[in-house]
Amino acid sequence: MIETKTICKIALRAIKANKMRSVLTSLGIIIGVAAVIILLSIGNGTQISLQNEMRSMGTNLIMIRSGSSTSGGARMGHGSQPTLKNGDADAIQEKISSIRLAVPVVNDSGQIVYGSANWATNIVGTDNRYFEIKEWELAYGRFFTETDLRSANKVAILGQTVARELFGDIDPLGKTIRVKGMPFIVIGTLTARGQSGPGQDQDDMIYLPLSTVQKKISGTQFPDMVSMLMLQANTAEETYTSQDEISALLRQRHNLGLNKEDDFTIMNFTQFMEMMQNSSQMMTIFLGFIASISLIVGGIGIMNIMLVSVTERTREIGIRMAIGAKRWDIRLQFLMEALILSLIGGLIGVIAGIVGVYILPHITSISTALSTFYVLLPFSFSGIVGLIFGFFPAYKASLLNPINALRYE
Repeated sequence: MIETKTICKIALRAIKANKMRSVLTSLGIIIGVAAVIILLSIGNGTQISLQNEMRSMGTNLIMIRSGSSTSGGARMGHGSQPTLKNGDADAIQEKISSIRLAVPVVNDSGQIVYGSANWATNIVGTDNRYFEIKEWELAYGRFFTETDLRSANKVAILGQTVARELFGDIDPLGKTIRVKGMPFIVIGTLTARGQSGPGQDQDDMIYLPLSTVQKKISGTQFPDMVSMLMLQANTAEETYTSQDEISALLRQRHNLGLNKEDDFTIMNFTQFMEMMQNSSQMMTIFLGFIASISLIVGGIGIMNIMLVSVTERTREIGIRMAIGAKRWDIRLQFLMEALILSLIGGLIGVIAGIVGVYILPHITSISTALSTFYVLLPFSFSGIVGLIFGFFPAYKASLLNPINALRYE
């Protein structure tokens, strides 16, 4: 049996003898490997971006919205009927051990004015637990004090978008803005967060003390009512197990009988995040599958060229058999040629794919994330494709009759 080293030399010599044909044969593998790397990296980058966006909304998060109202037979939707109170958040945090933090939130909107600049934005009334749940830090200034919250002080914390639109490059700290016509002193600005999973600009917000919004901004006849409760469980698993306890406690506090429907809605953001992550993973797998088809097409190209090579080198095969080469030697030679063609194409494809992954985010808004697995997988697969599609031509070559092969012209 001929040594493997000798077979490799013969295979490389045959490949070098037809350089252009070898390059064109490997082109399908090059494109396939590069496509798999790029598309898997796009899927992975999208998944990581989604995770970061969802994490910016808060981890182990549960949202409770107030009930719906009915007007003229038409149901107005969740949040239209004020049913949640400040004390509901405190009761949940105190009595349900699986809930780490619970904070009441009032949502409103309005025009914010500073000098000649104005900006329509979302107004959020809450306390410092809100920022703790979201793990949101200050860029400058301070959070609310107990006096601010207790005395309904007219102080405000700005998101980066609001600060930019109102002040530009001016330091907003200590400046007086007008919220729905009332003066407020800016005490802080938050770090930038960007868009949330649903696509809302988290920086386009202004935060006021909860009591201030309830008493001086919203103008509601139910000053103790809130739009929603934001809860943070100790663990992701407890976002599921705590829901029944939360529901029972709220029904008791709201005096709901057995036959009455809930006047609130509980939304588990952990469940939503898991659904989004599963969808993203399926998309990544699908993209990888689509790209792998080009690898298979490249393998078919290798098989076709190897069959042509066997036909062209029939006399050479006959000579080798006549001087003692075994069928396995012939088979191994053509298998080695197919494998080397695939691996060379795979290596070039890896380089092209890595370059593409790093260039793509600079010329488009697409995010990518490369991992070693996404490089090794298609490269290994290219070698397997070479062996699989090179086997038939190699097997055909090994079955040639030496006498007939020597007579072939």
